[in-house]
Amino acid sequence: MPGCDADPAVLAWAKRYTRHPQQFESQLQAVLPHLVYVQQVADRYDVAGEFVLLPWVESHFRPVLARKHRPAGMWQIMPMTAGAMGLRVDGHYDGRLDGPAATNAVMKLLEQYHDQFRDWRVADYAYNAGEFTIRKIIRTHGMPADQPAIPHWPVRKVTREHLTKLLAIACVVREPARFNVSLPTLPSEQHLVQTEIYHSMPIARAANHAGMSVEALKHLNPAFRSNMIDASAASYLILPAGHARQFRDALLAHASSTHGDGLLDGVGAATVGSAPGEKVARKTHIVKRGESLWQIARNYSVNVSQLQRWNRLGGHALKPGQALMVSAPN
Repeated sequence: MPGCDADPAVLAWAKRYTRHPQQFESQLQAVLPHLVYVQQVADRYDVAGEFVLLPWVESHFRPVLARKHRPAGMWQIMPMTAGAMGLRVDGHYDGRLDGPAATNAVMKLLEQYHDQFRDWRVADYAYNAGEFTIRKIIRTHGMPADQPAIPHWPVRKVTREHLTKLLAIACVVREPARFNVSLPTLPSEQHLVQTEIYHSMPIARAANHAGMSVEALKHLNPAFRSNMIDASAASYLILPAGHARQFRDALLAHASSTHGDGLLDGVGAATVGSAPGEKVARKTHIVKRGESLWQIARNYSVNVSQLQRWNRLGGHALKPGQALMVSAPN
């Protein structure tokens, strides 16, 4: 997408973000685990890299809790949009606050927008203003020219500013020295990993297993609205890599001490994003009645085509009790 000098407004916002360099670096460091995780998921999609920074514009990567008829999560997804994206939202669970599910859904949506409009600027406008609004503008005014970088379209100020802010934060990341800032790095132990669970449990117990406070675990897994982790809604937790290992070890120890009573069997390994150098075990999933291939792919943050290839499936049909490989064979 266009760079720092594409439009004076982009440069102005970039300077505004970095007006206080140390404060900016501190803010970026605080959200870096989420940013890196989003980047790892986004790598699977044919989406412009600038969109990894979209949650900065939407929420500063904060897991904004839901209010009635209001957007929620770091992607700021509306309730009606969530349904169209395949995200479950009810009194017990809000998929808009589920990092893996929401990130995959947003990347898929952005990919679809670009397939339709063939312009990443228009894809961003569609994300902010809505697809039907953008289609109406195109019918009346046609597609925007390559220049200027911020199209002269009759959109709301907030929509134009949305694209400007996205290009501005991308500008800072692209040329940090220009703004007298340094980009932070993330130690491998702090990388967020998706850790599978196969049985519901109280959040307090999960936090104890992971060696974390309840507040810290809930902050990373805000989709669960009660004090229970509902494995039927999402069969994973997002944990820092170091705590994920402690969590799995605790579950295995508990399973061993209960002599295989089945309460905690099927302890899963970490998946995307796994910390660099961390060995990822091959995993399988037992198909439950009513589950679809797409739903399973979403839960494990993989593509349907990958599941089909790994399991040599010719179509989408599944049978209850069928064992599916849900991670790469190698």
